[in-house]
Amino acid sequence: MTANDSGQNGNSARPRRKWRRRLAIFTLKWGLVASIWGGFITLIFVAWCAYDLPDVSKLNEIKRRASVSLVAGDGSLIASYGDLYGSAVALRDLPAYLPQAVIATEDRRFYSHFGLDLKGLARAVYVNLTQGRLVQGGSTISQQLAKNIFLTPERSIHRKGQEVLLALWLERNFTKDQILELYLNRVYFGAGTYGIDAASRKYFGHPAAEASMFESAMLAGMLKAPSRYNPLNDKSLARDRATLVLQNMVAADFIDQDVADAAATMTAPSVSAEAKGQIGQFYADWVLDQVSSYVGFSDQDLVVDTTLDPAQQRAAEQHLAKTMAELGPKLNASQAALVAMTPDGAVKAMVGGVSYRASQFNRATQALRQPGSAFKTFVFLAAFEAGYGPGNMFTDGPIRIGKWQPGNYNDKFYGEVNLREAFARSLNSVAVQLSEQVGRKNVIAAAQRLGITTPIGNDASIALGTSETTLLEMTTAYAVFANQGKGVWPYAINRITTRGGDVLYERSGSGPGRVASADATNEMLDVMASVVDWGTGKKAKIDRPAYGKTGTSQNFRDAWFVGLTADLVTGVWVGNDNGAAMDKVTGGSLPVVIWHDFMSDVLANVPPRDIPRPTGGALVASAGTPVDLVPEIAQPAAQPPEPESGIGSLLDAILGGGEATPDTGSKKAAPTDKKPYYQQREDQGRD
Repeated sequence: MTANDSGQNGNSARPRRKWRRRLAIFTLKWGLVASIWGGFITLIFVAWCAYDLPDVSKLNEIKRRASVSLVAGDGSLIASYGDLYGSAVALRDLPAYLPQAVIATEDRRFYSHFGLDLKGLARAVYVNLTQGRLVQGGSTISQQLAKNIFLTPERSIHRKGQEVLLALWLERNFTKDQILELYLNRVYFGAGTYGIDAASRKYFGHPAAEASMFESAMLAGMLKAPSRYNPLNDKSLARDRATLVLQNMVAADFIDQDVADAAATMTAPSVSAEAKGQIGQFYADWVLDQVSSYVGFSDQDLVVDTTLDPAQQRAAEQHLAKTMAELGPKLNASQAALVAMTPDGAVKAMVGGVSYRASQFNRATQALRQPGSAFKTFVFLAAFEAGYGPGNMFTDGPIRIGKWQPGNYNDKFYGEVNLREAFARSLNSVAVQLSEQVGRKNVIAAAQRLGITTPIGNDASIALGTSETTLLEMTTAYAVFANQGKGVWPYAINRITTRGGDVLYERSGSGPGRVASADATNEMLDVMASVVDWGTGKKAKIDRPAYGKTGTSQNFRDAWFVGLTADLVTGVWVGNDNGAAMDKVTGGSLPVVIWHDFMSDVLANVPPRDIPRPTGGALVASAGTPVDLVPEIAQPAAQPPEPESGIGSLLDAILGGGEATPDTGSKKAAPTDKKPYYQQREDQGRD
């Protein structure tokens, strides 16, 4: 190398060194400035978050809603609402694998970090950025505890900053074991349960100290999404999640793979009777809505003793679901409902739809549907109270009222029939004639007295059940005939107490008194027996005296059967939520099948007996029924009416603008105990 070359290299190196020195000074200078500003901004952010931090002295206070527990007639728990807390448990009292399952899934480095898991946070940020969505969270158990105790679920930078500060405070003031213990006793596990002990009792029927390894894994698995992964919502999903937790425990070196495999296959829990039993959910919702009307709004934990019979409820759900699954799709029938009550109105079972999980709309109490011919019961009751009897003869044939011409099923008419046959065959022509002769206002009054509160139109078609009502109201109205003509108020609550045992409400009273005369009640049982013996509801026959009425609305949109025995009154409705027509489903088909199977099941061990007949008693109007609509039946005509064999007088009365008046000179046909000739006819009707 020459001297010139050496000089040139030295001259070129000096500017590079100078440039590097300037760059280092610049970097140091502005790095220092950035650090100062960063520190200043951090201090401001910390001050902003710390300014309105919640009071940490309230660590041991539990913010909760009052709970309501619904108890069935046998003392079993139907449902719980509100916040349920179990006993506080010490970490040392839990099986070692339970907290291990939680740590392996929620915060694997819990015992090594200082409240923030920087490595886990960095990993979560990376995964979320690469996935383009929120996939992982970086919160530690300390942060989750801080959020659960002190903060709201709000998603904001301010709330996240407070969560970090509180987590650091917890780490400074408590040991790791204390933090984990607090967390396990406060965290939410779904279904209104807080704390590991309450969750174990809720889902598995025993305290957390007795939880198996698989149950512990299932509990830990719920923490990610309590409403989704709890076994009440989806047992299969909860089991899959628990299996994943067991693998997390293997990865964290808490257990060996063979232990995890054994736990998954040998100790998979059967959900407790309480959890598994989630029967009566429609019933529970219906009852819960009534609690405040009895005791007002209370901040105390309440226990509500109900009338529900778990065996009957389970049978109702099973038979309804089975029949609809087997026969519904073929007949374009997708929904059904059932209400069963004792003759005095105690609701023993209620099913508001085929699947509560799919739809919480209660079709037994909320759906307004046309009862069809099931409404004829009120027409015939009004007629019997006005002096007609089951043996009165009518002509079943085509009639026209204005532009309306009601027809029978398959447009078949039977000519001369008595009212017993007309009711058993559900003959529309006779029902309309009877309604017009008795007077629509008296038919409306009869329905209202028996418990129908929904509006009833005052037109000729009411005889065929064109005014909408609910299954609960129809079942209640029919219960009157099993209750010796006495009014029925449906009820589900026997008593309400605080959890400490103080009685806030206890049921008393027996209903509104007699709402159907003794004679009319007996005559209604006469014609209702014919429906089941040989009429449209003959498939409802069971091992004891049974009575009832079928109903089908126009175009097969609704199918009903309400039947009664001495011990139980049950109503069934089948249809579609959108009002779509079914494939010729009548009250005598699907509803009767459900009714028959349910009643045969729940009454199997009940000795057969007949409904007791009323022997007299004054008729009173139920509350809310206008007095001028109550038919005057206390002193019927000396010679009760029998319609003329034809319908000319009826049409004259209708076309003349007034209601037809019975011929008081006719005599009432005497009922007979012999089977009438018309029982031999082939076509028994299908309503």
